Amino acid sequence: MHSENAEVESGPIHKIDTLHGDEAVRVIAAYEGEQTWTQEEEKKLRNKIDLWLLPVLCITYALLYADKVLLGQTALFGILSDLGLKTGNRYSMASSIFYLGFILGAYPAIVLAQRFPIERVASLVIIVWGITLILTPACQDFRGLYAQRFFLGFTEAGISPMFMMIVGGWYKKDEQSLRMGAWYSCTGYVSVVSPLVNWGLGHIHGSLAPWNYMYFFAGGMTIIWGALIYFILPPDPIRAKGFDERQRFIAVSRMRTNNSGVRNTHFKKAQAIELLTDIKFWLMFFFAFTSMFANGPISTFQAIIIDGLGFSGLDSLLIMMPSGAYAGTMMLITTYLAYKYPGWRSYIIFLCQLGTITASLLLWLLPRSAVGGLLFALYILPTTGSAYAVSMGLFLANNAGYTKRSLTSSGLYIGYALGNFAGPQVFRSQDAPKYSLGFAVVVATAAVAAVIALIYRLVCARENRRRDESGTSEGFEHAYEDDLTDKMNLQFRYVL
Repeated sequence: MHSENAEVESGPIHKIDTLHGDEAVRVIAAYEGEQTWTQEEEKKLRNKIDLWLLPVLCITYALLYADKVLLGQTALFGILSDLGLKTGNRYSMASSIFYLGFILGAYPAIVLAQRFPIERVASLVIIVWGITLILTPACQDFRGLYAQRFFLGFTEAGISPMFMMIVGGWYKKDEQSLRMGAWYSCTGYVSVVSPLVNWGLGHIHGSLAPWNYMYFFAGGMTIIWGALIYFILPPDPIRAKGFDERQRFIAVSRMRTNNSGVRNTHFKKAQAIELLTDIKFWLMFFFAFTSMFANGPISTFQAIIIDGLGFSGLDSLLIMMPSGAYAGTMMLITTYLAYKYPGWRSYIIFLCQLGTITASLLLWLLPRSAVGGLLFALYILPTTGSAYAVSMGLFLANNAGYTKRSLTSSGLYIGYALGNFAGPQVFRSQDAPKYSLGFAVVVATAAVAAVIALIYRLVCARENRRRDESGTSEGFEHAYEDDLTDKMNLQFRYVL
């Protein structure tokens, strides 16, 4: 915060109450130095936070997405026949059941992350998911793979909501979207790297099928990284190492403009009830659900669709790479635009959904002979990921109360998981290689998601207008009162 108004933001706090208030008050109360700071000083601190935090989030999420979509790539290297996945819709179910585990695992993980040090919870979760992944070659049939995929989803479920909470604790509202885009863009960029790695592993002619080596490599990397996370993940500005007293004070005090605090370890039932009665939460939940139908053909069927156009298994992996580059770059572009023009976030989401609709229409209606057009459509289909990257920052910024924000993060990912569970089910084996039904459903659900984004904007704008007309202007007097949620604190304003 600039020096001219920092005094307003960091006045003395005499009573330290971390049940009803945020833990940030401890840092502010203990600090006895200069209470103001310059814009340059804050910028230097923010750059330090970026340097320490973002690489950790990016690498973790790259591993998560590479592990999640590995099934789609191993489908080209014998796993379908080896585990009996060619019969009926077993392959689709193997993809979907991951998200059933995801749904059941999201809530327990975020509760643990609120109650216990988040870096320890994240480290344990990543190590267990790596062990689950590396044991995939032990599966003898599709039933074993179903169990493995379920537990893989269960263990991975907490990572994304935890990351949203970490970003919400380190960055101001206008900064969050771009940082979300940075780590979420790795879902695209890792799709450039992982086909190359698996292309190399696909050349191994050992005693095991090539897909076994792919899982050994991915699982081993994940386990090693999970152990490192325990030591290198900066959890929040209150407890992170490597900051002096003044840097910690600024890092905490500048968060007052979020009106949502930094951290509180007490679960508050009233905030959970409020969340369930908040129309904005249900709009974001159903946005996540409908927008993620498009992820089925991206994460599970893309390699198979390309293979169906006449390319070999190894070539299909390489041809996927431009899609990953496009997805990662679009996520960075759209989240940067959301950072520069925060009032346009809902419109950016809407435009991204139009891109998904266009790609799905092409894949649905073009003849199989139009190989160039079909590949173009496959490459731009991940535009839906850009919409989701912007939506994460938007939804996180619009919730206050630590319990409510935590449950919002996990709730958003439950909607995400439900969409990913349902998406592969409409891509039936009997519809291959065109999958007309599947892409028709994606067109419809992407259109619904686009409309929901506009409705969400209208609801938030109406509430902002109501608060302005009531005579209560935007302010930050209650920023660290954790009992006050965004609905209760009339000084809170929603991002559009």
